[in-house]
Amino acid sequence: MQRWTADLISSQAGRTFIVTGANSGLGFATTRELARHGAHVIMAVRNATKGEEALRTLRAAQPDARLELRLLDLSDLDSVRAFSTGILANRVPVDVLINNAGIMMPPRSLTRQGFESQFGANHLGHFALTGLLLDTLKAGRDARVVTVSSTLHRRGVIHFDDLTGERNYSPLAFYAQSKFANAVFGLELHRRLRAGRVPVKSILAHPGYSATNLQSTGPTGLLKLVLKFTNRVVAQGVEIGALDQLYAATDAKAESGQFIGPDGRGESRGYPTIVQPVESARDPDLGKRLWRVSEELTGVHFDIPAAT
Repeated sequence: MQRWTADLISSQAGRTFIVTGANSGLGFATTRELARHGAHVIMAVRNATKGEEALRTLRAAQPDARLELRLLDLSDLDSVRAFSTGILANRVPVDVLINNAGIMMPPRSLTRQGFESQFGANHLGHFALTGLLLDTLKAGRDARVVTVSSTLHRRGVIHFDDLTGERNYSPLAFYAQSKFANAVFGLELHRRLRAGRVPVKSILAHPGYSATNLQSTGPTGLLKLVLKFTNRVVAQGVEIGALDQLYAATDAKAESGQFIGPDGRGESRGYPTIVQPVESARDPDLGKRLWRVSEELTGVHFDIPAAT
């Protein structure tokens, strides 16, 4: 794959994207580039004040940008349902859903529905959002679901016997679990979409080590200090980090089931290329088990069959 930059994005006029976590970091950079190329972007944000500030910044630079702000708290399934109901009620055509938002390595806490916060927001919230919007995505043009994972998915396992972290919580281990769940979900979604002959692509992406506010808003204590330092000396900027999900969301060569990440050493930085998920994320039995548990926990059931 040649070095791919945002300048290679074709016109996205006439297409609608939903970007979760669009007010900062990778989501903001992704929104800016999509708008620059003519897309209608629905900025799904948790904080209205921060969302309005981001919207003003984007419109100041791109007065004609087709941007729309909607509230979405992925840690609250009631909010996920309300957001999805609004999209469907307004008959908003959605071509691409970018599951970008996330939280990273906070002290243990629970979501409104009682899930561990990272698993709840990073995986279950996006799982439910995708399922609730799948029917409108089916009618999209070159429809795609892009789920953003992390290199740390390689260190993840699903703690099915302790999903809330009540017995043995570690901020890093449960972040890795949530990013591993993103990868398992994206691959299982791909298998089910293909089995059901649904014209929607499921593509995974990860940004390598990119400097965002995740490293400063979630971690505490020594971990926060370490990440603050590495952000300055190791991490790449969000403009480069966002390229992987932009490629997955827009490029004609991106295929369902692919994982897009940086081409540099250790996949920590660089330009988009096809990378490989950890082997355990490919396990179809694990994919089915996580899917079943996710449907039970969220109450959201996808109208597509399991792959045989």
